[in-house]
Amino acid sequence: MAKLVDRMVGAAKLDVHTYEEVEADSTAMGQAMTVVVLSSIAAGIGQGEGLGGLLVGSVAALVGWFVWAFVTYFIGTKILPQSQTEANVGQLMRTIGFSAAPGVIRVVGFVPVLGWLVVLVADIWMLASMVVAVRQALDYTSTWRAVGVCIIGWLALIIITAVLGGMTIAALGIG
Repeated sequence: MAKLVDRMVGAAKLDVHTYEEVEADSTAMGQAMTVVVLSSIAAGIGQGEGLGGLLVGSVAALVGWFVWAFVTYFIGTKILPQSQTEANVGQLMRTIGFSAAPGVIRVVGFVPVLGWLVVLVADIWMLASMVVAVRQALDYTSTWRAVGVCIIGWLALIIITAVLGGMTIAALGIG
């Protein structure tokens, strides 16, 4: 447990050594998944979603994490690689999972006046963590390339989510 907390703190500090450690540790997938779920639960509590919202949010976060990692892998290794880029989906899943660590502060999102600011800070912090995670996992020398991969991946994720959402609505006969 101490190693998980230490890694979460390191990830939140944007410590490149932490991201390199997680990238190299193929046994850290469960820890990465735990970070994604904890961040999701914290957001759910901060928004006052109740148990159902927490469960749905956690499942959605896990699915989003997997899709995001796969999309980022594809973009980073096939479309925008650098000569030294060498990565696999597992490495991206682990580093991207830990990039959700700053999201645990969203647990205080319910606090009047201050809550929205904490959530905003957490979201920006998680984005910065994502850039570091992608840069390290893809062995980039350019932070801007990692930013580009994250932006393209985010846009692709929005399209994928919209298509899947539309298919789900159509399959359920809603709307």
